[in-house]
Amino acid sequence: MFALYQHDLTGRPLEQTLPRDAASFTRALAQAALDRQPESDALIAGHAEGWTLERIAPLERSILRVALLEMLHPDAVPGQQPIPPEGAIDEAVETAKSYCGAEAPGFVNGILAAVLRERQAAGA
Repeated sequence: MFALYQHDLTGRPLEQTLPRDAASFTRALAQAALDRQPESDALIAGHAEGWTLERIAPLERSILRVALLEMLHPDAVPGQQPIPPEGAIDEAVETAKSYCGAEAPGFVNGILAAVLRERQAAGA
């Protein structure tokens, strides 16, 4: 998440924002989230009522992108155990509580819960 955040802020290649000793799982997760960023960003923008994607804080966008990857593409990272969507949401909310402003956890929860409800209604 932090590597994606730095990539988003600085425009530096993802590989340059990852710690040298980053585990292969971490590298694969970050790359998968970046690869699926257009899809994630469309979902975020579509559910962020009254907010443009650019107005959402970069760290919150990164948290949302990773959570959406875990929710919608649990097989995107080889070796990752699938996380139930509710677990991915909880993890994202807890991360937002730790690293973002007071309003961020509710915002993150709202977007991710809306995506989950939409997918469940569509039978996905």
